[in-house]
Amino acid sequence: MKEAVHVFKYDRLYAVAPRLGQMLAEAIMQLAADAPVEMLVVPVPLHKSKHAQRGFNQARVLATHALKSLEKTHPEWRLNLAASSLVRLRATESQAGLTPRMRRMNVRGAFKVSDPAAVSKRHLLVIDDIMTTGATARAVSKALRDAGAASVWVATLARARRVNDFGPQIYQEEYEFGRSIRAEASQDVSTSSSHDQRSF
Repeated sequence: MKEAVHVFKYDRLYAVAPRLGQMLAEAIMQLAADAPVEMLVVPVPLHKSKHAQRGFNQARVLATHALKSLEKTHPEWRLNLAASSLVRLRATESQAGLTPRMRRMNVRGAFKVSDPAAVSKRHLLVIDDIMTTGATARAVSKALRDAGAASVWVATLARARRVNDFGPQIYQEEYEFGRSIRAEASQDVSTSSSHDQRSF
C-alpha cells in the first residue's frame, strides 16, 4: 500500500489509480449499513499552488474511480461528486513529520465551503488518500458542518500506523487499508469506525 500510494501521488503513475479507487470503494462499502443512500462526495482539496506543482488532486482521482466502482456494486446509492464545494484557503505545510498538535494547527481554518447553500442540510462523504492523526479530516468536517451539512462521513484509502505511544507521536510510512468514519454534526468531533478504534 505504501509503495502504491507513493508512486501514484509523487511519481504520477496513473495506472494504479483504478485499482486504488476500487480499494477505496471497498472502504466506503463499510458505511453501507449506516450511511445515507444519497450523499455529496467531497475530495479533500489541494491549494492551487500545490495543484499546479503536482498536476492533479489525488483525492479527486481516487474519488472518481471509487464512484465508478460503487455504481456497479451499490446502484442504490446516489453519490454525486462535488469537487468544487470545498476550497483550500492557504498552502499548508506538508503534514509529514509534524506532531499531532502541529498537524491540527497547520490545517486549522485552512478550508472553506465555496457555496454553503449547496451543502446545507446535505449528507457529505469526504474522501482523502491517507489518514494519520485525523487533523485534516477534522478541519474539513468542521468547515462543512459550520456550513450546515446534515452529516459528514469520511473515507480514506489508508491509515498510517503509529510507531509508539511514548514521547513525540511519530508515524511510520506504512499504511493500513481502508478507513471509514462519521463526524457527528451535533458534536465537535464524535467518531465511530468499522475497526472500533478512536479515529481522531
